[in-house]
Amino acid sequence: MSDKKSDQSTHRKKVSYGEEDLYQGSGGETHQDASQGYDTLTTQQGIPVGDDQNTLKQGSRGPSLIEDFHFREKIFHFDHERIPERVVHARGYGAHGYFETYDPIPELTKADIFQRKGEKTPVFVRFSTVAGNKGSVDLARDVRGFAVRFYTKEGNWDIVGNNIPVFFIQDAIKFPDLIHAAKQEPDRAFPQAQTAHDNFWDFMSLMPEAMHMVMWIMSDRSIPRSFRFMEGFGVHTFKLVNAEGKATFTKFLWKPKQGLQSVIWDEAVKINGADPDFHRRDLWDAIKAGDYPEWELCLQTFDQEFADKFDFDVLDATKLIPEELVPAKPVGRMVLDRMPDNFFQDTEQVAFQTNNVVPGVDFTNDPLLQGRNFSYLDTQLKRLGGPNFTHIPINAPKCPFAHFQQDGHMSMHNPHGRANYEPNSWGPEDGGPRESAEKGYQSVPEEPHGPKVRARSETFADHYSQARQFYISQTEVEQDHMADALVFELSKVEKVSIRERMVSHLLNIDDKLAGKVAEGLGVKPMPKAATPAMEVRRDLKPSDPLSILKNTPDNFRGRKIGILVSEGFEAEAVKALKEAAEKAGAMVEMVGPRVAGVTCSEGKSHQMDEKVDGGPSVMYDAVAVIGSKEGIEDLAAMPPAREFVANSYAHYKFVAYNEAAMPLFEKTGLPKSLDKGFMNLSNGSSAADFLDTCKKLRFWDRKEGA
Repeated sequence: MSDKKSDQSTHRKKVSYGEEDLYQGSGGETHQDASQGYDTLTTQQGIPVGDDQNTLKQGSRGPSLIEDFHFREKIFHFDHERIPERVVHARGYGAHGYFETYDPIPELTKADIFQRKGEKTPVFVRFSTVAGNKGSVDLARDVRGFAVRFYTKEGNWDIVGNNIPVFFIQDAIKFPDLIHAAKQEPDRAFPQAQTAHDNFWDFMSLMPEAMHMVMWIMSDRSIPRSFRFMEGFGVHTFKLVNAEGKATFTKFLWKPKQGLQSVIWDEAVKINGADPDFHRRDLWDAIKAGDYPEWELCLQTFDQEFADKFDFDVLDATKLIPEELVPAKPVGRMVLDRMPDNFFQDTEQVAFQTNNVVPGVDFTNDPLLQGRNFSYLDTQLKRLGGPNFTHIPINAPKCPFAHFQQDGHMSMHNPHGRANYEPNSWGPEDGGPRESAEKGYQSVPEEPHGPKVRARSETFADHYSQARQFYISQTEVEQDHMADALVFELSKVEKVSIRERMVSHLLNIDDKLAGKVAEGLGVKPMPKAATPAMEVRRDLKPSDPLSILKNTPDNFRGRKIGILVSEGFEAEAVKALKEAAEKAGAMVEMVGPRVAGVTCSEGKSHQMDEKVDGGPSVMYDAVAVIGSKEGIEDLAAMPPAREFVANSYAHYKFVAYNEAAMPLFEKTGLPKSLDKGFMNLSNGSSAADFLDTCKKLRFWDRKEGA
């Protein structure tokens, strides 16, 4: 997309939200102005700030400029406000593996990794939450980081992405504000690892550009069942460059071969109580069991002509390109097959950087990406103690490297020989490395045009259309979850005007959604819809790849069944379930009244994986209840056993059982007529039938109390 469209005016116009007078900037964001009696915002040097919403750029769609002292100071301070924990993505978990290239794609890129079919490149992946600190829980409602490092023959290449393809903001200058608003409120240091508080929603309600991302984080995408069952996205538009210098725009997507799956909110809350390390344990257990998770790297590629004609600006990180318009082509697969020998050594010390690219991959002028390229290097310098963090094994390239950088804290690889500068006249033996025009990294030549401005391109102004498209792409079940999430989060907001502002934004997305949220919050009367910076498009069609439930895997591989047994449980039924699960590629855990010494119908004593109060049903994708007539009565007297069954029902799990289990169901208060999500193994149904049914993952037709 070219800069042929004119910039939005930087004029700030007054708009009203109820009793509040606010100012609307060029990006559609709303804020108070110093003319209303507020102190004037300044830099740390006391210099007044004229625009805190946009980075200084060469043209509204051009590259960000290094002379922007306000942006640099703001990001610099933000990068260094936590020592030594990461400010964001603090709670992470990683694994080693490899990337296997499918067919070469030299027509798209000269990147060495894509030149030979079947070649395997070492990778390290770090998954993480964003808002929580290191000690927070795994299943917070949050974006998940999905960062991949390729140790290629031409150096380290990092795709530093998320499990969501868009982001909250369009310009990196707003990142400190976003994270400050999302994290603990500074006066009270809570809430931790959650966004259900005034500061976060105050910021969201004043930043309409965030509405697309709001829809994603209020969806089930932000509470994944496992790292293994979520997608990854590079978020930004990048360029691929071939040997002739031809550039092609691209989006990077990771598609899990295990399929997509999330939990529901009530499960997330209970899992966090039962096992705060649920995602970590899941990845550890899967890899240790040899069930190696896989993803396909897919590319959405397009040219300048498409970019110019596309409905939205491809440099806008709050937008995506539907796969119906540009299919995602698989170019290789990633397999994670080894856990780190030491968590701190690898997972905690790995230093991803968006500016780690190899020849054949280049940047665009996305203002969020431009800011990240500055920020990541800066933050690693402080967090890892100095400029030599690349000497740490997890950060060191696995290909040959040579440079003149020397000394500094914890230096391990100083230059050898006499020369430590370039150019020099010493020979190859003593003179050190030289630049190579043939092999070296070359940026795509691009002529920026336009004045130096702090402004947002008018092509970034549509903040609601794709948010609406995402919402209408969901199933009815997923839409209900989104409405419930919004009501829950906003019900924690004390300031009424913030709730009303959010409802006013939702009216631009979907009237029914806004109505459900307003009713759930008791917002009366219904506020007017927020004034959009650009007219909302209501003609965008649903996109099935945006839904989780439209993309379930149709298999039960990699999932886990929890079998709750009583004393004297039916041995044959349990054996059949284990055999069927193994055949389906699923895992099984035994849950009993004790962790050891539970006797089966054959008189054998069995070790359990979990005691019933330590292995609740929320830990499993499907459950079974196998008892004996005498033993089940004792189990029914235990509250955790009744809760195991009740939660299985409430969370739409598939449940297998034998006839002896019925008194426990009755004691729990389940309907006398069980729905089709229950399968009686004593009544002709086989364990294989149950595992086949479990492919659907949930019995969404169940209605509580039905």
